[in-house]
Amino acid sequence: MFKEILLPIDLDEPSSWAKALPTAVELCRASPARLHILTVVPEFRRPGVIEVLPNDYERRVLAEANRRLNVLIEEKVPPAVPTRPIVATGTIYKVIIDTADGIPADLIVMASHRPELSDYLLGPNAARVVRHSSRSVMVVR
Repeated sequence: MFKEILLPIDLDEPSSWAKALPTAVELCRASPARLHILTVVPEFRRPGVIEVLPNDYERRVLAEANRRLNVLIEEKVPPAVPTRPIVATGTIYKVIIDTADGIPADLIVMASHRPELSDYLLGPNAARVVRHSSRSVMVVR
């Protein structure tokens, strides 16, 4: 059924993976498929931002995101499910769509819920991915 499944998550927002990750794992087991878990780090190369940050700041942030993503995978994904961690920078919904196209993913599994003040970005990004992706998208509520 599926060969490549993409699960975008926010490492700082457990609600972005708490329900979606088990769903993606079950879909991978049933298919069988490889699970690509993506986290997107904000872009630092914008004018006014890059000038005030230390030279190696972006590298350190990306390395820390990669470490945290690998810890999450080790703790939450069964070893029998082939998993690939992906850390990227850019506009969240664009990176999700571009990554799905590049894999190429058969399915994007992502969380969505009522956008509250503390997690406002999750709702609009899920909506944009659903609207603009040429891939099938499963939104887990």
